[in-house]
Amino acid sequence: MSDNRRQYDNQLYCHFVTFSCHRRRSLLDEEHPKRILLGQLNTQLQNRSATCVGFVVMPDHVHAVIRFSETGQLSRFIQHWKRLSSHAIRKWYREGNSAYFQNSDVPDSIWTPKYYSFEIYSVAKLTEKLEYMHQNPVRADLVQKCADWKWSSARWYLEKRTVGVPIGWVD
Repeated sequence: MSDNRRQYDNQLYCHFVTFSCHRRRSLLDEEHPKRILLGQLNTQLQNRSATCVGFVVMPDHVHAVIRFSETGQLSRFIQHWKRLSSHAIRKWYREGNSAYFQNSDVPDSIWTPKYYSFEIYSVAKLTEKLEYMHQNPVRADLVQKCADWKWSSARWYLEKRTVGVPIGWVD
């Protein structure tokens, strides 16, 4: 099966990135795997001199808006973020810290192999993507207001509260 999607990383775009848990399982339902994921996001942001414009971690998928200081960084950034978080999340599950896999084995893959990226060219499109992303927990009936979801940058934008990841608006 051919994958005809194109990734554009030849200009300094903001990248709206989405990736999902393997088989859309709710592997991020518990707090600790989300903390691992955001910790690895922080590490990759520092390692790649990147800026996180926004994010949301859902029980079975992740959205993030990332901007790099130089081109050609997106693929490696996502590869490292997914690989390192996958190892740590699998380890946490295998050590029996959750009842999620009580009757089955922890899968070898936490993430689907691919990710999707949408390159953002304008402030209007950036605002649209942030609003879409921040409304995910509301649409999923996880919270009443997007600022109530702890695993999102919505609190930073709406209430200027810390969200565990440095957020940087792009001018």
